[in-house]
Amino acid sequence: MSDFRFYHPVEVRYGDLDPQGHVNNAKHLTYFEQARIAYLVELGLFTKDQSFMEIGVILADVHITYFEPVYFGQRVKVGVHVSKLGNKSMTWEQNIVDVETGKGLAKGEIVMVTYNYRAEKTIPIPQEWREKIKGFENLSVVE
Repeated sequence: MSDFRFYHPVEVRYGDLDPQGHVNNAKHLTYFEQARIAYLVELGLFTKDQSFMEIGVILADVHITYFEPVYFGQRVKVGVHVSKLGNKSMTWEQNIVDVETGKGLAKGEIVMVTYNYRAEKTIPIPQEWREKIKGFENLSVVE
């Protein structure tokens, strides 16, 4: 995994648990999504009062590797790193880390496609997004 420059804390809620007492595997996707949105807000590419109906992103592909269970009350943070910018797609690396120990609990690779929901079609990644992501990632983004 790449070096992550952005982490977002996530609260492990009781409702996130499955009958085995750990976070349900599907909730990892929710944690990843929360962190991606926080990343976009941090970079000024999305605001809390903005609608994704104009220019948004849509999930195209997900791969998650689970290393250890996550438990209720455990302090975790979610890393976000854009590793590739294509014409219309972005590859995001993400991880879930225990705040106390620094141990990786899960990792994922997500492909998001820039999408115009009103027109119902994919669109090129906006130049502003491309520039801000490249700058934030220290030009480590591969095209």
